[in-house]
Amino acid sequence: MRQVSSAVLKKPFAVTGPAVGWVAETAARPETATGTLDELQFPTAELYAMPAATAMLLDDAVVDLDQWIASEVETAFAEQEGAAFVNGDGINKPKGFLSYARVANATWSWGNVGYNVTGAAGALPATDSSDVLIDLVYALKAGYRQSASWVMNRKTQATLRKLKDADGNYMWQPPATPGSRAMLMGFPLVEAEDMPDIGADTTPIAFGDFRRFYLVVDRAGVRVLRDPYSAKPYVLFYTTKRVGGGIQDFDAVKLLKFGTV
Repeated sequence: MRQVSSAVLKKPFAVTGPAVGWVAETAARPETATGTLDELQFPTAELYAMPAATAMLLDDAVVDLDQWIASEVETAFAEQEGAAFVNGDGINKPKGFLSYARVANATWSWGNVGYNVTGAAGALPATDSSDVLIDLVYALKAGYRQSASWVMNRKTQATLRKLKDADGNYMWQPPATPGSRAMLMGFPLVEAEDMPDIGADTTPIAFGDFRRFYLVVDRAGVRVLRDPYSAKPYVLFYTTKRVGGGIQDFDAVKLLKFGTV
């Protein structure tokens, strides 16, 4: 996450590094090509809520209703943000990573999200089902695999949890300690309810380094304006948050498409 002080974060990103080469001790050193930079823009959008409570209720409550309302709104904000970071269309909300153009990993180029296919419409292969997961892991460059994780919803996780290796052992491993994550093929698994279900030509599984992949931009945190005047006898809690998001490194995550092309 990046805290910003303006409405739009503009960030340069090196698509390719500078050209380098070996050279002899006394050989000429011609000028090398410079790296290719891309300017990424992450505009912030506004989330708002305006719940109300009567002044009498606020005065007589035995709990701090102001704090309770604020915490409930922040929970609702988090749910909306999570949905936008996955599927948002970028119109008055962050652009979700599944809303970017997707191409087969064999023809991947910057600006697109690469995917592998299962080879079966809406399903894993009938035989050697786990092989497509292994292929997805190694579709990712080594530098990204070090901090990679799986992302999927609970229905997809339930399907993968039933996979077994040749010895009949489940490939999904439960959390080793309280607070840790389940593991799949040695990588942690993150449950995201806003990921699509398994279906024909859907991409319900993502794998990669999400910290390098997707940037969340926070303008100024949550702000609450307590308004006891506009709707008497109600007190309005006008709550806003400005947040944005988008892909910053298109090579850091790969998708698994349940289809044939």
